[in-house]
Amino acid sequence: MIVCVHLPRFELTVAAGDRAELVQQTLAGNALAIAPLPGGAARVGEVSAGAEGFGVSAGMALGEALARCPALRLVPGDPLGAAEAWERRARALEGIGAALELPRAGLAYFAADGLRGLHGGDAGVIAAARTALAQPARIGAGPTRFCALAAALQAPTRRALVVAEDRAPRYLAAQPIELLGYRAQTAALVQPLRRLGVRTLGELAALGRDALADRFGEPGILARRLACGADDPLRPRAVQERLEETLELWEASSGPALERVLGVLVDRLLARSQRRGRTLRALTLSARLVEGGTWRERVVLREALSDPRRLRLALAPRLALLPAPAVGLRLAAARFGPPEGAQGTLPGEALDPEGVRAARRARLGDAIGQLRAGVGPDAALRALPVDPDSRVPERRVVFTPFPG
Repeated sequence: MIVCVHLPRFELTVAAGDRAELVQQTLAGNALAIAPLPGGAARVGEVSAGAEGFGVSAGMALGEALARCPALRLVPGDPLGAAEAWERRARALEGIGAALELPRAGLAYFAADGLRGLHGGDAGVIAAARTALAQPARIGAGPTRFCALAAALQAPTRRALVVAEDRAPRYLAAQPIELLGYRAQTAALVQPLRRLGVRTLGELAALGRDALADRFGEPGILARRLACGADDPLRPRAVQERLEETLELWEASSGPALERVLGVLVDRLLARSQRRGRTLRALTLSARLVEGGTWRERVVLREALSDPRRLRLALAPRLALLPAPAVGLRLAAARFGPPEGAQGTLPGEALDPEGVRAARRARLGDAIGQLRAGVGPDAALRALPVDPDSRVPERRVVFTPFPG
């Protein structure tokens, strides 16, 4: 059984913070939305229930949102605060033994099969998750994560909704097509399917695999699999240690002054004993802005580094993306690379044929590491021949993770 934990409007709640005025407006049903970041796409973030009543939804263009709801109030986003708050809740869930898959802030999946003996059945697992969160949450459970998500969206905040495996196909058939918007691969299909008159997942499944593949390609095939009750296995995250440095500024800074602060953070991060001589493959640079809100940027390096000068050269251009002067800067290690002693061949050094192949494999492994740090574990795949003589193209080869 898969358990889904959903905290509605999590990013909007964090952005509002403890500002009593915004909290009162939310309780009164007024329209709120997270403002677009300066310099980015002019699209609003998460919206309140009052804004949804006017037809405003997350990801909508700012002009259209204001046209539908002239009284819409924009709240500065806080991506750094949302990431930290969600990380605390994720670690609390991991404290009960759950191996989490975290698609985005406010949404988590984990398998309950290995936790039943520890917590006394499915009801005990759900109760332990609710106790770990220490706040109202919508919790659903089902045979697949898509079915668990559908249950969590309908569950009340004080009671979990569990869908049995034999009821899952009928339960999913009655769900609205908007449920596909919670999956990144199928989110773009919601509007085209609505224009075609498809309103429920049951109507989508009735269209047939060939028709959906012809019209929408691979996302259409995945959407039909989800509507029929099939889904991919969970991909729990690997728990990693946190290594970060923060520096608060006396006054708002930008430009060269902020670059000097960044240099101090790089030196402090490399000097931490917890690094244990490992290089850095990806880092997260974040800042608190003088106008309110925060800014966050993930930086994936072309090669794993531990040289402070090269790290500053790679990170300094990202400071130009800041939408406003910063009053605080933070640098965190998002992913580590091989130890510093794993060095390549010196320029001009002669290699035998086996050494040349080893050097190529090392460069290929480094490139794969960069792809996986930036895109995900499935960024690099290889084609494995299975049945080359088959008349069905899909049976000739399968894609498997590339070792490296």
